[in-house]
Amino acid sequence: MCARLISDGVAASPPPERWRSAREASRVGVKGRRFNRTLFKTATARRLRRDSTDVEKRLWQKLRNRQLGVDFRRQHPAGLFVLDFYCSVLRLAIALDGGQHAEHAKRDQRRDAWFEQQGVTVLRIWNSDVTGNFSGVIEAIAAKVSELQSSEMTPTRRWRADLPLSGGGDLRKGRA
Repeated sequence: MCARLISDGVAASPPPERWRSAREASRVGVKGRRFNRTLFKTATARRLRRDSTDVEKRLWQKLRNRQLGVDFRRQHPAGLFVLDFYCSVLRLAIALDGGQHAEHAKRDQRRDAWFEQQGVTVLRIWNSDVTGNFSGVIEAIAAKVSELQSSEMTPTRRWRADLPLSGGGDLRKGRA
């Protein structure tokens, strides 16, 4: 997918649906993508997936294939950032922090504030916790997943089998 460039050289997000133009989509209320993905961000995420650390690989083995009951993405581009792990259904981001994050606490706070504005919950985990207390880390992630799942409203069904169909309630043909 190629990105369109606007006049100031910033890549614009593609139309939300292939068969609709951006103008047509805006008329019917379809908005652009939430995190404004670009070719550069996608390439960066692919490079980070390819060159992942041992800690990321170890945690990914437990997060992949719905082992905790939800789907996670690895190295997901979002805004100006790339998330280590992201569950789109629960809007949960897991950030693995190494030693360099202790030096950049302000930057991490700005990043977390931006994600909070987007409605994303960020769970920060130190690399040393993953290597030293892996089962505890998995339990903490599972607890956060279940907390977010229980706080989410369950989707309503389009129809309810326990309600009578139109035209008579309990009165059916041949029954009184």
